[in-house]
Amino acid sequence: MATAAGVMRRPCAAVFAPHTTENPMPLSRTAGVAILALALVPVPVSTAAAGPEAAEVNYVALGDSYASGTGAGSYSDLACTRSRNAYPALWADANDPASFTFAACGGAKIPDVLSDQVGELDKDTTLVSLSIGGNDSGFASTMLSCQYSTRSACERALDTAGEYVVNELPGELDSLYATVRERAPHAEVVVIGYPHLYKEGGLCPGGLSSAKRTAVNQGSDLLNETIAGRAEAAGFAFADGRPAFAGHEICTSDAWISSSNVHPTAEGHESAYLPAFSAAVPRN
Repeated sequence: MATAAGVMRRPCAAVFAPHTTENPMPLSRTAGVAILALALVPVPVSTAAAGPEAAEVNYVALGDSYASGTGAGSYSDLACTRSRNAYPALWADANDPASFTFAACGGAKIPDVLSDQVGELDKDTTLVSLSIGGNDSGFASTMLSCQYSTRSACERALDTAGEYVVNELPGELDSLYATVRERAPHAEVVVIGYPHLYKEGGLCPGGLSSAKRTAVNQGSDLLNETIAGRAEAAGFAFADGRPAFAGHEICTSDAWISSSNVHPTAEGHESAYLPAFSAAVPRN
């Protein structure tokens, strides 16, 4: 597993000048002394009130291939297929955080995030994105069954994945989310969901049958519902990928998911995942 590389950026400094107000009305000696005394009292300045630009953002992106940008091209790290077109890199480019660590890696499962990625978190981390759970539930093997085997084989693979998602994944996510919170106690955490992969109904030349497409999307629904539920229980935000990609699934005329590798394209990251993530990031 490749080591995560961080991109450091300098924080911006803001300079505030005090304002003075002149009072043309004559003042008594007592009032003048009182005002002078008040002027000499130091007034605390709330950094929270200074606006979002005053808050230093230290952002760490965790997760699997849907976070690293597999299929989006322009890779900065081939071993983990980290793409400059992936939504974490795009968000960092647009928002210029004080620091950005791109730790997500293609093929990652929950144990990989725990062993190779969460070490990038610390008490100074203020923002975390996380996409995980698809590989743990057997995404790759399930998709192979649905693409190259019969409908019944596809449905059996989805049933097996569903049993894991219902019975085992919740506990594994709880443990991971607790570790993320422990290591980054002050961070806002945004968990990113998975899109529907296929358009349902109608024809899909060279693609899956209508029944298989519906079954795959139902599997995605179960996975997303489980992830969203555990994220909410942990106090994390959830960015749903399904509405973000709606109308741009495989078999649509303007697909943002590649039919060859079943991952979001560069346009999918820019036009779907990036807005969904940005909307879920709390604003100070």
